[in-house]
Amino acid sequence: MTLRTFISLAGWSAAALILAAYGLLSFGKIQARSWVYQVMNIVGAAGFIINCAYNNAWPSVALNVVWMGIAFYALRRNYKS
Repeated sequence: MTLRTFISLAGWSAAALILAAYGLLSFGKIQARSWVYQVMNIVGAAGFIINCAYNNAWPSVALNVVWMGIAFYALRRNYKS
């Protein structure tokens, strides 16, 4: 697998994960406080960070760093309660 293929797969996988998380949440299949939802957002954001950094899309990198930080914070907060 080439680097370019890996970067592309990271981006497409990230899109699929974040859309799936949103869809599952919207249709009541998972809860916003669930670890599954937060992990899907963390992994999805990581994939977007990889893809966007490679493609020099820095505003999207910044957005996904914040997105990942929020998900980590929520995961930690929900784990403690």
